[in-house]
Amino acid sequence: MDMRSHQNMTMLCDFYELTMGNGYLRAGIGDRITYFDLFFRQVPDGGGFAIAAGLEQVVEYIRNLRFDEDDIAYLRGRGIFCEEFLSYLKDFRFTGDIWAVPEGTPVFPREPLITVRAPAIQAQLVETYLLLAVNHQSLIATKASRIVRAAKGRAVMEFGSRRAQGADAAILGARAAYIAGCSGTACTISDQCYGVKALGTMAHSWVQMFDSEYEAFQTYCRMYPTNAVLLVDTYDTLRSGIPNAIRAFNEVLKPMGITKCGIRLDSGDMSYLTQKARVMLDEAGWTEATITCSNALDEYLIQDLLLQGAKIDSFGVGERLITARSEPVFGGVYKLVAVERGGEIIPKIKVSENVVKITVPHFKKLYRFYARDTGKALADYMALSDETVDDSGNFEIFDPDITWKRKMLYNFEARELQVQVFRGGELVYDLPTLEEIRAYCAEQMNTLWDEVKRFENPHNYYVDLSQKLWDIRNDLLVNARHSQVPAGGSAD
Repeated sequence: MDMRSHQNMTMLCDFYELTMGNGYLRAGIGDRITYFDLFFRQVPDGGGFAIAAGLEQVVEYIRNLRFDEDDIAYLRGRGIFCEEFLSYLKDFRFTGDIWAVPEGTPVFPREPLITVRAPAIQAQLVETYLLLAVNHQSLIATKASRIVRAAKGRAVMEFGSRRAQGADAAILGARAAYIAGCSGTACTISDQCYGVKALGTMAHSWVQMFDSEYEAFQTYCRMYPTNAVLLVDTYDTLRSGIPNAIRAFNEVLKPMGITKCGIRLDSGDMSYLTQKARVMLDEAGWTEATITCSNALDEYLIQDLLLQGAKIDSFGVGERLITARSEPVFGGVYKLVAVERGGEIIPKIKVSENVVKITVPHFKKLYRFYARDTGKALADYMALSDETVDDSGNFEIFDPDITWKRKMLYNFEARELQVQVFRGGELVYDLPTLEEIRAYCAEQMNTLWDEVKRFENPHNYYVDLSQKLWDIRNDLLVNARHSQVPAGGSAD
């Protein structure tokens, strides 16, 4: 049997989630209510923020959680799971609560992108897939955001399917890139499944297939007169490619009254060639013809090309976007932050010699403070779940890692960032369309100061803890230092 036709995503979990679940049940704590936070520790590429993405796939996964007979048979065959646990898995469904930051939101390290409140076995079993979905799409959306910003209003098309690390990476990577501002994708199935506009015209093989470059261009213009973007670097860009494109435009498009067309370059000195191309097109009367460039581009190359005066109207970006090649790991983690005992929420903390790995405990709310006059984001604020924020007056915040670094806020509005997605295992969140997510992302990006959006040495955005939360965290750290807990390491 080809198991690829029988993949159950519930089984896409780390094996230790199953061994722990079995152990929780045997220890009598499988139904203990637990709280887990999914968050990340560092922004990729040294940036000032990340873009949250992947929630829709989390929702699909949670709604379809179940173990079938083949899964149970496989687990029984491992010989380490008790029958009581296997019986539990036969009727497994998620019955917990989930809160999440909406897709497209700019987010910062240590903030809970997703909070799960559920019985211990359930909360533990969903760890891997939640991390997989959020880590991948947040990584690609964050990289795409950098590239789109470098293009300064010029369209960026995602061209990376053939270099993506697997089919899902291509399909969902295109989705994430679109959320962050890319204009479309070369990946047809992403258009079919998610409505990410599929774009593209020809490869070098089209040009090579004909007896002459001109015949290839003329034929394409006849077949696709409203979408004639010709690849001009198969042989010699300046001596044959652009002249043959202009000839095809003149002989095929001009009689039709069509002025919307373009050329694409995929090699060579893009700055020099596009400046020459612009002059040649303009002198031939094709002032509305666009110039698109592709070939291993990223935000720094795009930035440099524009600084050098390149005449580029749009970009096709492939491998360095779809793989986030410069830093291909988002680094999100999923950590226990509290348990319930007798109706009381007991905070939990993970301590490490590596300071960045020390967690923020407890069941929390996440706020963002916006200036009422400019609409700009001023700071984020983590508080206990039962705390509220008074935004009617002044408010002092501080950097929890540098407590002397303080800032006074005036005339601001506090908004909760997380929304409830599941309640008692039932979906209570109306999933937005992809277009709505994309528009929301653009709107939220406009709330960030330019200093936060710098590629190099971005402004350090404040993510503060409430005094109560800071005190709890500090007390847990002090107690941990004085407890007789054996030292241990952590893989992540």
